[in-house]
Amino acid sequence: MIWIIFILLLALWALGLVSGYIFSGFIHGLLVIAIIVLLVRIFQKWRSRVK
Repeated sequence: MIWIIFILLLALWALGLVSGYIFSGFIHGLLVIAIIVLLVRIFQKWRSRVK
């Protein structure tokens, strides 16, 4: 589920790159959210392997 959200946010961010300056703040916010989601997912996998 988190991977779907991550891919969706990355796709929206890439769309924002080609759309110009209209939604620039919003798109950069999506990029930050996508990176945070990815890091949380990686941390969760790492934690499950440590146990």
